[in-house]
Amino acid sequence: MAILERNDTGAIAHLKMNAPERLNALSDEMLAALQAQFDELREDRSIRAVILSGAGKAFCAGHDLKQMTAGRQAEDGGRAYFKDLFDRCARMMMSIQLLPQPVIAQVHGIATAAGCQLVASCDLAVAAEGTRFGVNGVNIGLFCSTPMVALSRNIPRKHAFEMLTTGQFIEAGRAVELGLVNRAVPVEALEEETRALAETLASKLGAAVKIGKQAFYQQIQMPLDQAYAYTGDVMVENMLYRDTEEGISAFIEKRDPDWSQ
Repeated sequence: MAILERNDTGAIAHLKMNAPERLNALSDEMLAALQAQFDELREDRSIRAVILSGAGKAFCAGHDLKQMTAGRQAEDGGRAYFKDLFDRCARMMMSIQLLPQPVIAQVHGIATAAGCQLVASCDLAVAAEGTRFGVNGVNIGLFCSTPMVALSRNIPRKHAFEMLTTGQFIEAGRAVELGLVNRAVPVEALEEETRALAETLASKLGAAVKIGKQAFYQQIQMPLDQAYAYTGDVMVENMLYRDTEEGISAFIEKRDPDWSQ
């Protein structure tokens, strides 16, 4: 049984974390499997949207604490193992934003610690009503410092700090209010709603979404004047695409575009 399943339907790739007995923890094996798929998808021009979900009763419960405990047995107390673990995890999380395709987290049950970080790292998220989100490491004496990076770039800082220091959960409705997820839907509608969103994204010009996604994450880190200068150059490049010219002509002529990509 594969720890990460991939099922492609048309231009949509669906990745399902498949370690339900461990609540889809980000074990060494899961991190490696996710990284391998993201590396592959980065070069796959036939895929225009990606869905990431979890099997069983939870989306992802964060790092595998049993593996982390075993890592402590090294002569250095685990320092080298932990540094490597968090470096690998950070690389995997950042790979999501480097993909040309939008990635949608399809979340249910719980998303805790690095599992919450995974949701925050995705471009979009749809959650089942009743899903709980938390960065709960503080409850066991481990502050969720790396999950904090993605979380604090999704929600207002005081709310992020409250979650990090109290270790308390928020539910899907509150996660929508704060901006961690895009929408909360009934459990029975989760797959349908997520796929509908993915199909909408996949129907757009892939080259435009790719250049736009890259620009989105670049400009958000820049001062206002630099952001406008940078995105102006991006718009120029995008306007010169043959398929963009076709899209504009089709809109004016009230017909469907004949895109080559």
